[in-house]
Amino acid sequence: MRVSTRGEVDAFIVMDVMTRAAELEAEGRHIIHMEVGQPGTPAPKAARDKLSRALETESLGYSLTVGLPELREGIAKLYDRWYGVDLDPERVIITSGSSAGFLLSFASLFDAGDRVGIGAPGYPSYLQILKAMDLEPVVLETAEARRFQPAPEDIRGVGLDGLMVASPGNPSGTMLSKSALTELVEATQAEGTALISDEIYHGLHYEERAHTALEITDDTYVINSFSKYFSMTGWRVGWMVVPEDHVRRVERLAQHMFICAPTASQVVACGALEAMDELEESRAVYARNRALLLKGLPKAGFGHIAPPDGGFYIYADVSALTEDSRAFAREILEEAGVAVTPGLDFDKARGLRTLRFSYAGATEDIEEGLLRLEKFMARRGALVD
Repeated sequence: MRVSTRGEVDAFIVMDVMTRAAELEAEGRHIIHMEVGQPGTPAPKAARDKLSRALETESLGYSLTVGLPELREGIAKLYDRWYGVDLDPERVIITSGSSAGFLLSFASLFDAGDRVGIGAPGYPSYLQILKAMDLEPVVLETAEARRFQPAPEDIRGVGLDGLMVASPGNPSGTMLSKSALTELVEATQAEGTALISDEIYHGLHYEERAHTALEITDDTYVINSFSKYFSMTGWRVGWMVVPEDHVRRVERLAQHMFICAPTASQVVACGALEAMDELEESRAVYARNRALLLKGLPKAGFGHIAPPDGGFYIYADVSALTEDSRAFAREILEEAGVAVTPGLDFDKARGLRTLRFSYAGATEDIEEGLLRLEKFMARRGALVD
């Protein structure tokens, strides 16, 4: 049967790691999962209770394409609480996870062949979705000195139609300061480049809070999700904030592409917005896990790491240990029983020299994972010597 070249995208390597880890678990092995960015906790209790009540009293049929009014209003209040931004709920569009937000953003803003800048290291699906939509991804190799974030000099004179930024970043966990984000906003406006800000890891911070692009400009698309801070990965519900005059165009696209986000998931999301105490308890767990890794990874031999301001990842340079992070990750999984992600997922040019460690799981798993990594590296060092 005839096929499209748009379908010729790369595999998501972390999913392959998960598959092999599942095979080992089926054989009776106990695997410590530090490969995937998934909270180890369920949706908050208040959120689950809200759905239980709705199941008894509501049909949970189609919602409006732009989402439940209660949820849109709740998200607008969140922007006031977190950032002091007075956001009109009419600018909020509920999506089937952040992935739908990417699709709708790219479809709304760009035509086939348009050039969209994405930083490397970065979330691999940006690149693959752009390719699948006949857009041209322009990979910007970000510098460690710039905290692995795009800088104004990366986009000036490049002829970009769009720029995607993520703060905190995946895999680096690094964030743009407000001044750095302001400089990027000003640079994109001067270049006539549309800015899309992926803020899916907001709420997961350990010192300074992340800044939303909406603190600086309304002329941007902001994408977020209930997956990470709100611990709702499998519910597939997220949101976009778009300029007022873009709401209708995005709504029309969503009507045909998705109809609406799952109504049951939107009900759960409404409940999650009322569960901040529980969510902050989870963030405290991530903070402990982060501290454990910042101390334990260098002790095990992974000392060159990006500063993880937010999210729940640590990105390590392992060039002193290997020239093939994919093979190295496989070795760690098979011999130590710890699943980690090779950097090749996030940076095609430099990723063979990096690994990503997730600290989204339970603290006892992080402690056990570090013990296993330390023993593995000691054995490996003895063999090398």
